[in-house]
Amino acid sequence: MGRLSRGSVFLPVLATLLAPVSAQSELVWDSTEKPLTGEDTFDKAACPNYAHYAAYPHRPLSKGPLALPFQRPDPRCRTFHSEAIEKVIEDITSRIKDPDLARLFENTYPSTTDTTVKFHTNGKDGKGKKPRRNQWPMGTFDDEEWKGPHSFIITGDILAEWLRDSTNQLSPYQALAKKDPKIFTLILGAINTQSEYVIESPYCNAFQPPPISGLPASMNGQDDTVHPIFEPSFVFECKYELDSLGHFLALANDFFDHTGSREFMNKRWYRALNTLLGVLESQSESTFSSETGRYRPNEYTFQRQTTTGTETLNLNGNGNPLNNGTGLIRSAFRPSDDATIFGYFIPANAMMATELKRTAAILKSSDKKSDLELSETLESWSRNITKGIWEHGVVPNRKYGDVFAYEVDGYGSSLLMDDANYPSLLALPLMGFVTEKDETYQNTRRMLLEKTGNPYYLTGREFKGIGGPHIGLQNAWPMSLLVQARTSDDDEEIMECLKLVLKSSSLGLIHESVDVNWPSSYTRSWFAWANGVFAETILDLAKRKPHLIFKEAVPYEV
Repeated sequence: MGRLSRGSVFLPVLATLLAPVSAQSELVWDSTEKPLTGEDTFDKAACPNYAHYAAYPHRPLSKGPLALPFQRPDPRCRTFHSEAIEKVIEDITSRIKDPDLARLFENTYPSTTDTTVKFHTNGKDGKGKKPRRNQWPMGTFDDEEWKGPHSFIITGDILAEWLRDSTNQLSPYQALAKKDPKIFTLILGAINTQSEYVIESPYCNAFQPPPISGLPASMNGQDDTVHPIFEPSFVFECKYELDSLGHFLALANDFFDHTGSREFMNKRWYRALNTLLGVLESQSESTFSSETGRYRPNEYTFQRQTTTGTETLNLNGNGNPLNNGTGLIRSAFRPSDDATIFGYFIPANAMMATELKRTAAILKSSDKKSDLELSETLESWSRNITKGIWEHGVVPNRKYGDVFAYEVDGYGSSLLMDDANYPSLLALPLMGFVTEKDETYQNTRRMLLEKTGNPYYLTGREFKGIGGPHIGLQNAWPMSLLVQARTSDDDEEIMECLKLVLKSSSLGLIHESVDVNWPSSYTRSWFAWANGVFAETILDLAKRKPHLIFKEAVPYEV
């Protein structure tokens, strides 16, 4: 998950580090902010900017050796409330034996609902404004556009929604959707909103607030030349990332798995799905025609005025050449928002193959002929992509044996590495592409978790883990350690990962990345997606290995 503000590493001011907690807490309030008052007279303008608030510790502190702060905003400042979420927090924290670990879960599990639900309507509460028919000159208006529940989930410190981030941010609550009607409608609204985004600009990764929200659009400050052209009041950034479309499918697939509801399968969702298939068709084409050998420009091109090579595509925005006949789908950018070197990005292809298969299963269970036909189409795409991964995305390595490549071009070139952002090679079992015991995956996993095997496996005096080119060569991502823990059955390895993450979370929240030699140097004090990954890791261990974290080894499942 790349963000435009990632380049600057947060270096706490020495005076702030030395100040007592109570003094640090006072620093978050802007001089223009009013003190919080009672419910009757409360003004939302009194709520502090959470990006500032999260950068300082707040009392009460946990009773463990790390004395972690309580970082949830005042209840009146939270962006969404669910009693079901509060119940999970109570259940888990009362069972966890480490008070610091309990506090970190208490802060992170509700991070998305506390801070990032910037707009939500159930479609009946009158909150949504009626969209103007001429609001989006790039799109076509129909009577069902922006109707029903809608949810706008921002990435955190930017007033924009990434398809990938919002899906992952909501993932910890999917298991509650059948129990809590409010969560059900929140996630249904998120599916509906993503459908509109995909219909309008399927090649884009990040979007402005919905027109019905009344929220202002914000520009990303970049000078981009992109084809197909997009409407900047609708799109925040337009980097084509195959996994963004995979996450659109995953959000609905997870919702169906947990609720059995088909309510998301409306006219707009079907249109978004068919739009997605159009992208797959276009991006499965090679750089040179297999019939004539002539060069054919890609439908999607991207050029940015920048001095950072990973922020743009070479060859006039097309990227490096890709061979034909692979069955793979091109991705111009990675989930870190960095440009691919070889456009057949294997983790995203694996995710897309898996999610297409899951969506096909939902359609197949329908009694509609059109759904059955569409299901067969999706299954065919899934089979071809899967075959392409095993034929072109698996390469021999003299030390590790057959391993999954990170990227390939179909000509025989491959890139061996991994990035912390999901989807990743390390996370292949989590997305359901292979099992943890698969031999090729195990070979790959060994490679990825060694400094001699993965150029972005970073180690230092205080921290270690997988990083990526987006932040640089000194910062590893806690998210990678959490994925490592979730793909391991080794108690010692799991606890080492947890302890490293815990030790690096002195603000009671999961950072985006941490300097491996100086953990107090980090990017993002508040990163809702990473907070959600931590919460899901704890929920996974609560069910799979309760003896590691609970006072009593009794499994817990939401």
